[in-house]
Amino acid sequence: MVSGCSDVRKEFPVDNLLDSVEVRVLGCLIEKEMTTPEYYPLTLNALTNACNQKSNRDPIMALAEEEVVRALDGLRFKQMAVVAADGGRVPKYRHLLAEKLGLVPAELALVCELMVRGPQTVGELRTRCERMHAFADLTAVEEALGELMGRDTPLVVRLPRQPGRKESRYAQLWNGEPESVAGESGMPPEAARQRVMAENERIGKLEEEVVLLRAEVAGLRQVVEEFKAQFE
Repeated sequence: MVSGCSDVRKEFPVDNLLDSVEVRVLGCLIEKEMTTPEYYPLTLNALTNACNQKSNRDPIMALAEEEVVRALDGLRFKQMAVVAADGGRVPKYRHLLAEKLGLVPAELALVCELMVRGPQTVGELRTRCERMHAFADLTAVEEALGELMGRDTPLVVRLPRQPGRKESRYAQLWNGEPESVAGESGMPPEAARQRVMAENERIGKLEEEVVLLRAEVAGLRQVVEEFKAQFE
């Protein structure tokens, strides 16, 4: 079992460490494969929109397509992502994490959630992973986390319990030792902040729906164009 962050970082291969944008891009590729497989692999535009969602993201990012391209190049160099070989008019991208590390869906869902939303408790992970993989109970989540922590090269670490918190949180290790979260008091956010968070979540969900609808319309247009071409 993993005992501390510093020891874990020494075991993690340096050539597999990612920066924060690479982590976000990789997490989004995993997420979209598991939640909307009909739109996967992703175009650069769809992937950028996924990275910049306001829902299910912590921290919120505002990445330019050029930043996502650089992150994709880094992931391709590390053999964690590739250009999909399914043809099409524009390049599409997919991740290789399941094949590279032999991750089962339960483990992949946990890794994804920790990549896109940062450190979380077992309860938070079970609830938020529901859209990707349904865990029977908290014990099932703990068992999957144990598998990820117990690897020769651990992928996840359990963080020290913070003051004011009843449960420990878990973090992914792709971009090294997690930063200290000291200073969090565990107190609930102010009412105004809760309203802002709820509004951001609502807007984020609407933005995600718009992206999916645009992709569907583009697909329908392509079908129409191909149909018309048969008669030209």
